Parts: sequence; C-alpha cells; structure tokens
Amino acid sequence: MSFNHRKSVTHRLVQAARVHRTRAAVHLGRIGLHPGQEAVLKALADRDGQSMSELAAELAVQPPTVTKMISRLGAQGLLTRQTSSADGRLARVFLTDAGRERAGAVDAVWKRVEKEALAGLDEKDRKRLKKLLRQIEKNLMPAGVAANADDDDEETPDAVAKPVVPIPHDEAEEGATD
Repeated sequence: MSFNHRKSVTHRLVQAARVHRTRAAVHLGRIGLHPGQEAVLKALADRDGQSMSELAAELAVQPPTVTKMISRLGAQGLLTRQTSSADGRLARVFLTDAGRERAGAVDAVWKRVEKEALAGLDEKDRKRLKKLLRQIEKNLMPAGVAANADDDDEETPDAVAKPVVPIPHDEAEEGATD
C-alpha cells in the first residue's frame, strides 16, 4: 500500500504552517515588514546589541540571511550597526526608537494571528496542541540540538510523550496511511 501524504499528520502540519505564514505576511505587510524581519526585531527587543553571528544562531538562519535582513531593516531606520569598542572587527546591532516601536507592533500582529489560528479551540485543546507541537519539534530536531522551551509553560513528566524511536522503513510505510 502506498503512502497517502494528503492523509498524513505532517501534511496537515505543513499546510497549517503554510497558511499561517501567508496570513502573518499579510498582517506584517501592514506594519511594513516581511516575514522573518519581525523575528530580528523581537530578538533585539529581548537582547539588544547582539552581533550578527549571535542573531544568526538565535534565529537559526545563515549569517548572509541576517546580513540582508539587517541591511533592509537599517534602511527603514529600525536599527543601527555599531562597531564594538572591544573588538573593532565585530559589529553589534541595536534597535532605534522606531525599531522598538515596530517590535511592539509585532506583538499585536502575533496576537491577532494567534487569535485567528486558534479560533474554535477551547483552552484545553490549545494547551494540548501546544504540547503536541512541542513534541513533534523535539522529535525532528537534530541530535544534540535542544528545542526552544517555552518559559511560561509548566511541563509535567507525562505531559509530552517520550521521543519516538525510529521504526524500520517497511513498518513506516504500512502504518502511515491514516
């Protein structure tokens, strides 16, 4: 029996991520940002003065991607680059007042998209969904890389299932059609 990807959980997950990104892009566009740029602003709002390599690591993107985003956000007057006084080869990135204001607008966008995405789900379903998604994230993370933890969540020992042991190729094909 062949694998019907359209009936798989991961297909639904990918579809949900795709429409989430599209919806977020619409709302971000209204405040003058493209997807990904909001993450830079929020990272700097949390810890201003990061180096380009620190930002790349925090955002899990390649350094050239950060460089391009920093250049575009700088052109909008949302951040500045300053050479480190301790190491002249190192540039640190800082939010401007306009950048801090825009980072605040990002919060409103995220709240709106969250509300739209979770409409029709009660609080119990939302918490369970969050735990299930966290488990999927952990299952798919490369060995030795920790998944992002939510500081506001208290996790009980059996709140999230134990990581899945990889199954042989033959069994994966048989059981994944539901």
